[in-house]
Amino acid sequence: MPTHRRAAAPATEGDAPAPLRTLKKYPNRRLYDTRTSSYITLADVKQMVLAGEEFEVRDAKTGEDLTRSILLQIILEEESGGVPMFSTATLSQIIRLYGHAMQGVMGTMLEKNMAAFAELQSQFINQSKGLYDPKHLSPELWTQFLGGQAPVLQNLMGNYVEQSRSMFEQMQKAGNLFPGIPGIPGIPGMPGFPPAKK
Repeated sequence: MPTHRRAAAPATEGDAPAPLRTLKKYPNRRLYDTRTSSYITLADVKQMVLAGEEFEVRDAKTGEDLTRSILLQIILEEESGGVPMFSTATLSQIIRLYGHAMQGVMGTMLEKNMAAFAELQSQFINQSKGLYDPKHLSPELWTQFLGGQAPVLQNLMGNYVEQSRSMFEQMQKAGNLFPGIPGIPGIPGMPGFPPAKK
């Protein structure tokens, strides 16, 4: 008796997780979604990010991982249109860190700060559930809602700022553990620091 293969059901607890979604980038700059067998746009990839879906982008010819490059493209589009998140000064500071001894530390610090901020955002959303109907929430209503939440927001942001300050202090202390070693912050003559005194 012949057997027919059925489409895999969505993974449940105990099942193996679904394989990572793979997008292929072709030389014509088009993105091909191997799961849906269709071409997609950067806007579609942005929606995947917003939905929290894990994926990777691979060069169709070489197999090289292009995920970061595609994510940076999305950030560039977001920064170019609408309201930018990063000021010119912030972008300049980030650029100055490339090639500097603190590059790895700063990347880790930014990643931890983003995780802490996402956690605060999640807590805020959970605490505010039931207080408004998201279908009818306009920017004006959101502003009014946040205005009434000043003490709560100040407490959440205060905790976030304190975490950031604490991580920065730890980073400074770690740099002071290695006085006189080239490439460690605070060494005169390094990029971003005053020249060595003679």
